[in-house]
Amino acid sequence: MSNTLVIYSTVDGQTKAICEQVRKINQELGATVTLASLDEAESLGLAQFDKILVAASIRYGKHRPELYQFINRHHAVLDAKKNAFFTVNVVARKPEKNTPETNPYVKKFLALSLWQPQQLAVFAGKIDYPKYRLFDKTMIRFIMWMTKGPTDTSGTFEFTDWNKVDEFARAFAER
Repeated sequence: MSNTLVIYSTVDGQTKAICEQVRKINQELGATVTLASLDEAESLGLAQFDKILVAASIRYGKHRPELYQFINRHHAVLDAKKNAFFTVNVVARKPEKNTPETNPYVKKFLALSLWQPQQLAVFAGKIDYPKYRLFDKTMIRFIMWMTKGPTDTSGTFEFTDWNKVDEFARAFAER
């Protein structure tokens, strides 16, 4: 039985929702799992965990700066554990950009990070126009228009492939 920490950095909640599914599957497979936001993880003492998963969303083409700060502070502990990383972004809705090898945000993360995770994944996120403030709604709609995505601001569009999430979660549990 592993003692697993799942850390998430999310803006609108989809990354946390994916992490909750990963936690559920890992618990079903016998792991003890702690789910924590990036901020909460700072106080947990990473050394006590056997496995650590870090998950982060993209907003306007970037991971939050706090993600890199956390990783740079803790990369030695992360490297000493069984570990994994995934990113959540709407670009991954496109088949040609939905793997770690083809997703620009995974590539950018690996280039900027002191940590090189043992297991990588990328999941498509969610657009929830009704939930956004006017600025975000306008900007995201413009980005979607440019990339031929959904632009109906009355709608919510979930692109997450939950079967792919489940496969990742099982593979992480088996590490």
